[in-house]
Amino acid sequence: MDDSKVVGGKVKKPGKRGRKPAKIDLKAKLERSRQSARECRARKKLRYQYLEELVSSRERAICALREELEMYKQWCMAMDQGKIPSEIRALLTGEEQNKSQQNSSRHPKAGKTDANTNLLLGN
Repeated sequence: MDDSKVVGGKVKKPGKRGRKPAKIDLKAKLERSRQSARECRARKKLRYQYLEELVSSRERAICALREELEMYKQWCMAMDQGKIPSEIRALLTGEEQNKSQQNSSRHPKAGKTDANTNLLLGN
């Protein structure tokens, strides 16, 4: 006796639904799994190397910014005491020299800088 049914013009047999799993060689499957794991570890290693380099560069940047901040604090303390640090004086006099060499119409902020320069230098 045949257990098949006719549904919609097609003959269907009872049993498991869907595709039958392909018979995969177990050794090949294990090798693919190992290769995938190797690649995953390699990607992870590269990612960690990148992140370590990123952290290192950011730490260097932080140190440089801290040094710059300390320098500015010292300049401010000197200016509070009525002294103009030589670095600021050099910057300000350098701006005046640049202004005399360049056309002031190209640099609309030069007038403001010159007024500040004169105030700081006592001119």
